[in-house]
Amino acid sequence: MGRLLENHSKQLLKGAGIPVPAFEVAASPAEAEAAARRLGGPVVLKALVPVGKRGKAGAVKFAATPGEAAQAAGELLKMTVRNFPVEKVLVEEKIKIAQEWYLSITYDKSKKAPVIIASTRGGIDVEELSRSYPEQMIIYQVDPLEGLLSYQAREIWSDLGVGGGLLVSAGTLLSRLYKVFDQYDAYLLEVNPLAVTESGELVAAATVMSVDDSAVYRQSALADMVQLGSERAWRPLTELEKKMVAVNEADPYRGTARYTEMPDGDIGFMCGGGGGSLLLFDTLLSLGGRPANYSEVGGNPPEEKVYGLTKGILSKPGVKGLFVAHNITNNTQVDVLARGIIRALRDLNIDPRTFPVVVREAGVNDAVARELFLAAGVEYYGDEITMTEAAARMVARMREAYGAGERGR
Repeated sequence: MGRLLENHSKQLLKGAGIPVPAFEVAASPAEAEAAARRLGGPVVLKALVPVGKRGKAGAVKFAATPGEAAQAAGELLKMTVRNFPVEKVLVEEKIKIAQEWYLSITYDKSKKAPVIIASTRGGIDVEELSRSYPEQMIIYQVDPLEGLLSYQAREIWSDLGVGGGLLVSAGTLLSRLYKVFDQYDAYLLEVNPLAVTESGELVAAATVMSVDDSAVYRQSALADMVQLGSERAWRPLTELEKKMVAVNEADPYRGTARYTEMPDGDIGFMCGGGGGSLLLFDTLLSLGGRPANYSEVGGNPPEEKVYGLTKGILSKPGVKGLFVAHNITNNTQVDVLARGIIRALRDLNIDPRTFPVVVREAGVNDAVARELFLAAGVEYYGDEITMTEAAARMVARMREAYGAGERGR
């Protein structure tokens, strides 16, 4: 999934008629000071990073004056929040909150349907909310074909004890929020807190939004807002990881090609089979190998996707070999895999007779793949050896080619 920064999610909500605090984005203390002056009152400053729980991390600050806003922004811009360096801050008006509610829409994978979680007690984690205040929380499944009807949106809040004019406002806001969720192929859209102001208005005070990577191709409005693949990242994506995300998303309908860089390492790692790829990664390490990346490829990807992923794996500085393997039970056409890999090796002028490449594949069209790999000079094995034996052979090839002492240079 791809995350949106809070300024972008609030921009979308505002466009849908959902009240949000007035806000600006600042990249320096001076910009924050100027933004606070334009907003004309006390402000809240938040680190713009694609992670939650910023308040607990000290990445949310308050300022009563423009000068204080500059100081707070300076402190935030020096921070790294859960591995993400803060490069920009959100400066927004501080609203007067009378009550804090919670509202989110996500997908229930087991029910394969959107689910609304609503509560008249917000500002805390939803996990804590469900444990401590279950009676003040409603989980409502939406029919994905029918959508959320207006009366259903009002019933959710009515069942939580909301009445009068506030019930009408809450129902309208929830209906609009669901439309944003549906329109932009969101996977998660959370408002916490949904603030009830002292004047009785509802305002989306803090928002979190993630969208489906596979649907971004049809969401031109999100082109400059979402970082594909960021939901899986525990740190900012590297430039090479971003390129590999683009390779995967270029054909979102067939196969997957995921790539994560590892520090150092000299073995390009390209495996599949879920648990099998994790087993192979650990096996390489236990045998003394040093993977330069972790990459899963599967689901019968087309040749172009295999080609792009292989080129990416081999383009990382310091990579001196390539290990490719799958479980025996998989639906990937091994001959297609072979053509993509061989094409990448040739385009990069890599000779597999001197550059260690070990492939262990078995499955659909593996006889054709064997011919292709062997003709290209690639060391190829089918199900005559185990994955562990193939990993051992990869480590041995690296030592044969570079020696135990040369590989780290």
